Amino acid sequence: MRFFGNIEAKLDQKGRAFFPVVFRKILQDENGSGVLVLRKDVYQPCIVIYPETVWYRLIDNLRSKLNMWNRAHQQIYRQFVSDVEVIKLDSNGRLLVPNRYRVLANLDQNVSFIGMDDFVELWGESNTKQPFMDSDEFKDKLQEIISE
Repeated sequence: MRFFGNIEAKLDQKGRAFFPVVFRKILQDENGSGVLVLRKDVYQPCIVIYPETVWYRLIDNLRSKLNMWNRAHQQIYRQFVSDVEVIKLDSNGRLLVPNRYRVLANLDQNVSFIGMDDFVELWGESNTKQPFMDSDEFKDKLQEIISE
């Protein structure tokens, strides 16, 4: 599954947005279920949208790094998995972003879906500059990474 691009959309009064058609097609081609897992990003003010299969792979990876008999590891796992919302696209291809996530990520009416390979981020208009570096910093960092 490969999601790429930055697609602008609007949330309606109920917190619904059309999942971008190009992303919806990829989702349908890969697993067909339309089941998505929403989670507030750990580091940034956005919502991360995982296809169900990607979410399970992520959880399996996290769990393999944790010792469930270690209290701190158990708390980390509990906090990570308890703060999710499992949703399914409606028949029109819309997803409902629960109010608590709209508040946590500062989402307003205008949003952007940003494809991040095997998952999608949902950013509010007030935060849309945050996920990106300025062009000079981007060029420098990219060159640094590629030349390693």
